[in-house]
Amino acid sequence: MTDEVERDQGAVSKFVESFAAQLVEAGMQRMPARVFAALLSSDEGAMSSADLGEQLQISPAAVSGAVRYLAQTHMVSREREPGSRRERYRVQGNQWYEALTNREAVLKRWEVALREGVASLGAETPAGLRMAETLAFFEFVDGEIAAMMERWRVHRETRFGGPA
Repeated sequence: MTDEVERDQGAVSKFVESFAAQLVEAGMQRMPARVFAALLSSDEGAMSSADLGEQLQISPAAVSGAVRYLAQTHMVSREREPGSRRERYRVQGNQWYEALTNREAVLKRWEVALREGVASLGAETPAGLRMAETLAFFEFVDGEIAAMMERWRVHRETRFGGPA
């Protein structure tokens, strides 16, 4: 925590808001983006609701809603503070890996739905062909993500040690 106190808090706040803006531009909701950026920029990678509220100047309800979204997308986890009933929210070094792995399950569900669409529309109809191309795209992306995740796991172990 000492390193954080010695930091230029204005510069940290500027980074948090700047990175959060990039996440918002990419489609993330504003408050979860700000909370995620704050957690990512903390040395411990974990903060309490009160700490997040104080740093970001937001209400406990805003923190709660943001953390709920981030937990559902596997970008943060909840943990109990030792000897307390208070929760802390943690971002892991492998949060991107976990988030993409979670998206892989979504892609599989979309593939099943698209296969049903092709079958019900008829593979030779214009709509069926469009649906088949969409299915082929998601099958391709799914295979590429799986291969990429394996390459990342090996790269991460080499560069940072330990499993992803």
